[in-house]
Amino acid sequence: MAAKRPKFCGWGYEGEGLTPSEHEMVLERYAERFGVDGFARIPQRTRDQLDLHPARIEVPAKLSDFCSGGDFDRLTHTYGKSFPDYVRIYDKDFTNAPDIVAHAKEEDHVEAVLDWATGANVAVIPFGGGSSVVGGIEPAVGGNYAGTLSLDLTGLDQILEIDKTSRAARMQGGIRCPDIENGLRPHGLTMRHFPQSFDLATLGGMIATLDALHGAAQLDSHPEALRQAAMAERIVITKSDLAGRRATGALRGRLAHPTTAPTLFVPLATASCCQSG
Repeated sequence: MAAKRPKFCGWGYEGEGLTPSEHEMVLERYAERFGVDGFARIPQRTRDQLDLHPARIEVPAKLSDFCSGGDFDRLTHTYGKSFPDYVRIYDKDFTNAPDIVAHAKEEDHVEAVLDWATGANVAVIPFGGGSSVVGGIEPAVGGNYAGTLSLDLTGLDQILEIDKTSRAARMQGGIRCPDIENGLRPHGLTMRHFPQSFDLATLGGMIATLDALHGAAQLDSHPEALRQAAMAERIVITKSDLAGRRATGALRGRLAHPTTAPTLFVPLATASCCQSG
């Protein structure tokens, strides 16, 4: 069965959406709420309506097995799901589209991308569920980089081990919430975490909150960030070039403690589960 493709305009996957009657119901409710007779409709954008700028950099040969410079990949990795994102999509503004999209299938792919990007002066933006509403996945990095690369981690999507006695599961960071629940259910377990972004959200996206540049401040100021970061079993420290050796070294030192794990990329994590039923 062919894998579902995410929409570049709208929530969810291609072929999914509201029925005509559901559209009418929503618009009628909004019209009633705002005291208007109706709304002008703007047709949803299609790929052939968009003028995507050429990529500034080419896919390097050593990463070509899992990287793409195709238009569809670049479009679907430009924006999240906020209202400002949709406004710019309908305005056909894809100025910040990434030049390359990497689909990591194993942890070595993550390290290979970061190693290459550091030498090539390419900004790397992590991509999980694509459900950010705060601009977290948009490659808006200014003009100091040769290009941008969106690192898609949804290929790291396996449950590797389930310990029913301790109610813990070792899972790769790109696994989506529905797949987590489907994998845990036969063991009588559940994550018991059902965010609004459940269909798309990934484990890594729910854990990763830190990087080398802002990690210390996050750990010191936000207990929730500290708790979530502690779940990461294997990490890759990012933004070390911006943070400098001293700050990065200090964070590495804190990794000796189980409650400090500064990272934006979570290839593997052990998550606490709950008894279902």
